[in-house]
Amino acid sequence: MTDLAQSLTSVRIPDLAGKAVLITGASTGIGAALARAFAAQGAKVAVHFNASRDPAEKLAEEIRATGGTVHLLQADVSKEGETERAVEESAKAFGHLDGLINNAGGMLGRLPTSAMTDEHYERVMDLNARSVLAATRAAHPWLKKQGGFIINTTSIAARNGGGNGAILYAAAKGFVSTITHGHAKEFVADGIRVNAVAPGVIATPFHERYTDADQLELQRKTIPMGFVGTPEHCVGAYLFLASPTLSGYITGQVIEVNGGQLMP
Repeated sequence: MTDLAQSLTSVRIPDLAGKAVLITGASTGIGAALARAFAAQGAKVAVHFNASRDPAEKLAEEIRATGGTVHLLQADVSKEGETERAVEESAKAFGHLDGLINNAGGMLGRLPTSAMTDEHYERVMDLNARSVLAATRAAHPWLKKQGGFIINTTSIAARNGGGNGAILYAAAKGFVSTITHGHAKEFVADGIRVNAVAPGVIATPFHERYTDADQLELQRKTIPMGFVGTPEHCVGAYLFLASPTLSGYITGQVIEVNGGQLMP
């Protein structure tokens, strides 16, 4: 555990204890860091994964070993019906649902527009955009029972158009940012706050898969703080947005976590 991760477990936000939170895409990267952090706050965490079963199971074991409550579930959120099933399973496992973190997503390959196919378009949009809408729609009846929160993971790419071959991913994240604003207004009467976090360049399996060392170094040089972030650098923004004590008058906002790479 890094020093930052250790520090995060020592911070106490009392109004998160006992909350039931579903985190999609929680087996690795930012999602896994969030699962650890919310569990450390005493929240009951539903850890969703798709293909990464081994990391998800190890994460669940880690959380249980520290006294946390975790429910592990598998679903391909890019497929119709699977996202809704994941939400229902999570809510029924805990008897309630207080928060949804729409974190699942991915680039699914760097392709120039000339090489894109309709199939690629559908895969990228289903994973990054449609899944957010489907999960939110399924979670809404549960969240409105007592009020709650939704936090969407968007990206710096939503504002700058993405890097080489990432245009479609960037457009999908633009959808996520925009629907965050719309849902914030639509659900405010139900006592549901909707916000988003937009990570910049973060050292996760995402970049291990899609960004080579030279590309990553070029991106690092554009960051005023001078280094690539870690998943733990993102955690504080999510905890802040989840806590009604800390952010109870905040909705419809996108918090940029990028080391100063983008200052809108």
